[in-house]
Amino acid sequence: MSLSVPPRPAVLAIAAALAVGGLVSATAPAALAAPTAATAAAPTPPDIPLANVKAHLTQLQTIATNNGGNRAHGRAGYKASIDYVKAKLDAAGYTTTLQTFTSSGATGYNLIADWPGGDPNSVLMAGSHLDSVTSGPGINDNGSGSAAVLETALAVSRAGLQPTKHLRFGWWGAEELGLIGSKYYVNNLPAAERSKISGYLNFDMIGSPNPGYFVYDDDPTIEQTFKTYFSGLGIPTEIETEGDGRSDHAPFKNVGIPVGGLFTGADYTKTSAQAQKWGGTAGQAFDRCYHSSCDTTANINDTALDRNSDAIAYAIWNLGASTPVPPGPSFENTADVNIPDYPGAAVNSPITVSGVTGNAPATTKVDVNIVHTYRGDLVVDLVAPDGTVYNLHNRAGGSADNLVQSYTVNASSEVANGTWNLRVKDAAGQDVGYINSWKITF
Repeated sequence: MSLSVPPRPAVLAIAAALAVGGLVSATAPAALAAPTAATAAAPTPPDIPLANVKAHLTQLQTIATNNGGNRAHGRAGYKASIDYVKAKLDAAGYTTTLQTFTSSGATGYNLIADWPGGDPNSVLMAGSHLDSVTSGPGINDNGSGSAAVLETALAVSRAGLQPTKHLRFGWWGAEELGLIGSKYYVNNLPAAERSKISGYLNFDMIGSPNPGYFVYDDDPTIEQTFKTYFSGLGIPTEIETEGDGRSDHAPFKNVGIPVGGLFTGADYTKTSAQAQKWGGTAGQAFDRCYHSSCDTTANINDTALDRNSDAIAYAIWNLGASTPVPPGPSFENTADVNIPDYPGAAVNSPITVSGVTGNAPATTKVDVNIVHTYRGDLVVDLVAPDGTVYNLHNRAGGSADNLVQSYTVNASSEVANGTWNLRVKDAAGQDVGYINSWKITF
């Protein structure tokens, strides 16, 4: 991530509104809705192997070690890093372009990789900066983003993915000197080519050792895609502010291209509230080795790197298919169900599904709207027709009220037709509420 720090935005209030998009109205009639017409679903995103991503990081570490301890612009370690990534992509069937520019008296390189096929007039692009600062090997900043984007691109090749959109990936040079490489790329795109980019996804520092889970809020559709993925894991996210204007999404955003991305934190300090919901150590930086010699392969949180790598694939597979992903058949129950206070029994809100062929998808979506005075008391499960339980919410969220959230559930082993239940239990005393509505989309 670049060193320059612009003013932080004053207002981020739209995030809460985005998080509840698509839920049923509280004033809807108390009845079960008929299924909507089925449409073609996006292909199921793969699990990105953590071991593969870490293998790329090991290679980047070795390159830095063999070249003066860094992979900075104008140094041998950076060119060797570009050559490593390019060789992987060439072997996987990508059309690669090495773009050169000059900064600080040295030649810099951007690597662009295009996957064959897709609509050339609708390009989904993902990228990361590959350079480090001169003081260290830059394994979290930004080997982490570069390795995860690389492995996602290789997963596209392994799957033989043929998305609706044309897929393009980029690795940028001289980001640490002020976003030089990405600015060069954007500034040299003809206006007609810029207009073809439907979105740019940026990944800069996604394996911080004391991680947070931050999502860019620049474009609502991209933002919600990432938030939906993390909701499916039961992981709360926050809007990213530390890196605003400091990474390679900025040149794209400045010319009107929709942008989004993920971030696990740099030298800002993790608060007690953040440590409570994400783990880690309050009062310490998200990355104590930011821009330092200790930013090595030992400076990576495997869990954060794994989750964020999978989130990249989820976004590429879904946003590459269409924006937004066409929904499958949807069913909802808007009947209120009171939730008794602890130690009362769990309550169920049923939805009977019929007319759906085969099993539920791996990206079954569950929208929950629960009115409650203390959501940290609640345990919420999706119960499949055969009794299999999928936990959606387990006493997270602290003292905040109401649970209005979307979750993605891998229910691909379940037959879709039958009675599904939203099961809710109050696990602590003194607060009450009710299930306002919920919806399941296949």
